[in-house]
Amino acid sequence: MRTNSSRRRFLQQLSLLSGGLATASFAHAVPGIDQPRSAHSENVEGVSPRPINAGYMGGFRAPKIDRVRICMIGVGERGFPHTAQLSVIEGVEIVGICDVHQDLANRAAEYVHKKTGHLPAAYCNGEQDYLRMIKDMRPDAVIISTPWEWHAPMAIDAMNNGAHAFVEVPLALTIKELWNIIDTSERTRKHCMMMENVNYGRDELLFLNMVRQGIIGELLHGEAAYIHELRMQMKSENRGCGSWRNYHYAARNGNLYPTHGLGPVAQYMNIARKEDLFSRIVSFGSPAKGRAAYAKANFPEGHKWNELEYVCGDINTSIIKTNLGRTILVQWDETSPRPYSRSNLIQGTLGTLAGYPEPMVAGEKLGDGNYHKWLKGRDELAPIYEKYDHPLYKRLGDLAVKMGGHGGMDFIMLSRIVECLRNGEPLDQNVYEGAFWSAVGPLSEKSVAENGMPQLFPDFTRGDWKTTEPLSIIQ
Repeated sequence: MRTNSSRRRFLQQLSLLSGGLATASFAHAVPGIDQPRSAHSENVEGVSPRPINAGYMGGFRAPKIDRVRICMIGVGERGFPHTAQLSVIEGVEIVGICDVHQDLANRAAEYVHKKTGHLPAAYCNGEQDYLRMIKDMRPDAVIISTPWEWHAPMAIDAMNNGAHAFVEVPLALTIKELWNIIDTSERTRKHCMMMENVNYGRDELLFLNMVRQGIIGELLHGEAAYIHELRMQMKSENRGCGSWRNYHYAARNGNLYPTHGLGPVAQYMNIARKEDLFSRIVSFGSPAKGRAAYAKANFPEGHKWNELEYVCGDINTSIIKTNLGRTILVQWDETSPRPYSRSNLIQGTLGTLAGYPEPMVAGEKLGDGNYHKWLKGRDELAPIYEKYDHPLYKRLGDLAVKMGGHGGMDFIMLSRIVECLRNGEPLDQNVYEGAFWSAVGPLSEKSVAENGMPQLFPDFTRGDWKTTEPLSIIQ
């Protein structure tokens, strides 16, 4: 969802940001980072008490909804697959679809009509028409699949108008936006979940189950990555991810997309759930070479992609230290020509589980106990899957694989969202988890700008993470 006016506004913001980096401190260049805020400090110290009219959302149970009425904002590369899958999930009614592109909205509405016999209303009258849709339709939930800079304002608008908000990753771009989302969720008593689909992958669910059963002992270290060469998106010059995502590389230098690898590792470690919390982060970026080289090789001289100055390092490497002293290596690279990886490694006192380049496990309680050799591949790991496959995957996995969406993880995620709303259960990912995982973005940018200086994570829960139960092994 991007219009010319939206692009102009975003470019103005990026110009201010890049100019600020050259002439002033990073804190003054990016709104929401280490700037005065009436309600909260941006650091751990000085976070204000929760207002009286708000309530902690960890473990929150919303009233049951028999039939979940949903509005879709953005039905392009991510939003349309969500629309297609939701249209066949029991207990869902898609009542409204909004996109700035009429043909995309019509395609999604017609798909829903074909599958359900119901034609949802389409809203395509500019970038603010999503608000009219929410006010007209009064949905129970809103699915937001739009460019990153729209995530926070749309989620806040949805909650303020009585809907639960479900947002594509990342949840927001700045610490200030994350606090505003949390404040709104706590005040309105509406869920705001960042839809981290990777937490529902088969191997991620398998590892979670094994960790919960103590198979690798006490946790020490994790590794999380999003290594995914996406330079080809630049060929989507005027529409799609390439039409807006490329501008971020010209304005920001850090880990711009941290959550796919980090979400599962954080849940293994029970981050913000009674056991542990992110404490601080250090971050470094490599030189920025790949985007400019790709633009020069694939676009004519004078093309807008050749006019941009790319400042974001091709690969970003960050290390998070937790309250318990655990470490998490987080890497991000969407530029370099290398194979895909999310790392997905979790190490404990009795063994290690790793996801890439293929599933691998080693430990004192695994196989014959020879932890100097990996058990790897589907054949060698067949007994591990048989014994430790997550109950949720056993229940939904076959159908999810048929339905598709990143190997079925999208379908399991959407099914669980609907299931939780219909049954009045807490969500698998609460608003604070989405905030902690997304905060790696702006905090890494600040650390890179300060030559790797450590940055403290705010405690978005205001200390209440100590009361939040770990995610259970869902049956």
